[in-house]
Amino acid sequence: MNVHEYQAKGLLKSFQVPVPEGGLATTPAEARAVAERLGPGKYVVKAQIHAGGRGKGGGVKVVDSPQAAAEAAEQIIGMTLVTHQTGAAGKLVRKVWVEKATDIARELYLAVVLDRVAQRLAVMASPSGGMDIEEVAEKHPELIFTTHVEPGQALWPFQARKLLFGCGLTAAQVNAGTALVQNLVRLAWEKEATLVEINPLAVTGEGTLVALDGKINFDDSALKRHPEIAELEDPEETDPLERQAVKQGLNYIRLGGNVGTMVNGAGLAMATMDVIKMAGAEPANFLDVGGGASEEMVTKGFEVILSDPNVEAILINIFGGILRCDTLAAGVVAAAKKVKLSVPLVVRLEGTNVEAGREILAQSGLDFEVAGSMKEAAEKIAQVVAAAQAR
Repeated sequence: MNVHEYQAKGLLKSFQVPVPEGGLATTPAEARAVAERLGPGKYVVKAQIHAGGRGKGGGVKVVDSPQAAAEAAEQIIGMTLVTHQTGAAGKLVRKVWVEKATDIARELYLAVVLDRVAQRLAVMASPSGGMDIEEVAEKHPELIFTTHVEPGQALWPFQARKLLFGCGLTAAQVNAGTALVQNLVRLAWEKEATLVEINPLAVTGEGTLVALDGKINFDDSALKRHPEIAELEDPEETDPLERQAVKQGLNYIRLGGNVGTMVNGAGLAMATMDVIKMAGAEPANFLDVGGGASEEMVTKGFEVILSDPNVEAILINIFGGILRCDTLAAGVVAAAKKVKLSVPLVVRLEGTNVEAGREILAQSGLDFEVAGSMKEAAEKIAQVVAAAQAR
């Protein structure tokens, strides 16, 4: 689960990480009131969406008066902000964060991230803050310093100091920054975050350290242990079809293609998307209906998939183990009739009672194709969508 910058900064502040003073606004008038409360000086008005690159997309403006803050908020609120992380569709901005501008002398990068290979938290620092860390890693990997934290333990002070000295900070700044880095690790441990990122971490003109931005991602599976974090979720930042799928108990992720997929098992779903792409088509979604895919679950899956206007065909790929193929086939037939399926369908079954399942499909009277292998299924579905696009 992701949170907004203003929510991340609230958490950072609660863990004694310095952040600029600011306030949330959903209207230009509220933005003006926040700026007036902050006192004279310059202000930064920042769009609040779950995506990076907001400044490049016009979602961050520096202004010098409360009235200018209101005008900037009027420009940003309601805009569809397109960044490298939103995709071409962009995201609608519904609120802005207004904060006191910081006198920036230098910009650093600092993050605590779950290293799944090492199976522990990694702490990363770089003197090249304000840039995409992927770009820094590609062009200047020598400017990224990393250390790991043993599971369940705090970061040792010497580890933090080594990272900060690598970033070229003074001894006094390193001493102050050591506690900051340790607090980031503590936040990640206590809240079960998979990422706590500050980019940039500013060195001010006075030599102090301030988190100018904050990005925190949380482990969805851990939210039941952290209701205070779960409450921070903004449903308007998630795809409406994904919200619908969650309510239906489906494991669904919307993608950008035109082939709807329905599969039982996450690994099989990933492989199915791969073979679809290898056949020259593009998957429209990831949908795992689980090992006990009933008629009701298949019906719900059809409803969610068909709600995506980009879907031109559907591929069902089922391996019958605990779930018998004949039971699944009967469910597919009933569900297709119930939703009045109107797009081409390719079904591939394998496993327990597969012949009986294929017979049920053949005798259903419905117009769909049955494939004997994943490769054949992918090729059939690619041909179907290619023909549809040619018309």
